[in-house]
Amino acid sequence: MRLRNIRGAKEQIASSPLVVQTPKDLKGKWYEKFGNQNPIYIEVGMGKGRFIKELARQNPQINYLGIEMYDSVLLRALQKAEQQESLSNLFFICMDARELPEVFAKGEVAKIYLNFSDPWPKDRHAKRRLTARQFLERYDQILVKDGEIEFKTDNRDLFEFSLAEGQHLPWQVKEHTFDLHGDERLNIGNVMTEYEEKFSLLGNPIHKMIIDREKSIK
Repeated sequence: MRLRNIRGAKEQIASSPLVVQTPKDLKGKWYEKFGNQNPIYIEVGMGKGRFIKELARQNPQINYLGIEMYDSVLLRALQKAEQQESLSNLFFICMDARELPEVFAKGEVAKIYLNFSDPWPKDRHAKRRLTARQFLERYDQILVKDGEIEFKTDNRDLFEFSLAEGQHLPWQVKEHTFDLHGDERLNIGNVMTEYEEKFSLLGNPIHKMIIDREKSIK
């Protein structure tokens, strides 16, 4: 959900050392930014950043990039990050997900997280959903050969749409559940987002799927 426009948000984002200001200049060179050869995981539509910040804290051997389109939302994530411990394996980008192939080279990203994305419920807006095949084609351009996409939502219609799109070549649905918190195996190590905690408290089941490329074309 988009927050109200916050005065001065663009200026604060532009001056933050946690935000990569010209990400397209780093295409194919992200390891230089992090100063190591560790795998790169990205979260597209990170919201206030709780999920990716916790992953970065738990896994210092992985590099993380939180991507958010709205500067008012990204600013909230920055404010929270500045109040917490500094993490050398985490940066943020303010950008539209449609530009991902312009920011990352082929095989530069190891995993993509999509959490509680905008469902865009009207059929005419289906191609805007982050799990639509138009976006899967973009992800295919930047992921490593055995890369994965993990998607969580409480929206049943969006999840069923995503399951269908996830079977669109060259992708396959590797695993899925309609009740993540009731699935002992898939819930192991689960890190909750702000929305996940909110919806769970309301009694909404959380759906999750993992997709990767068809084995036959790897």
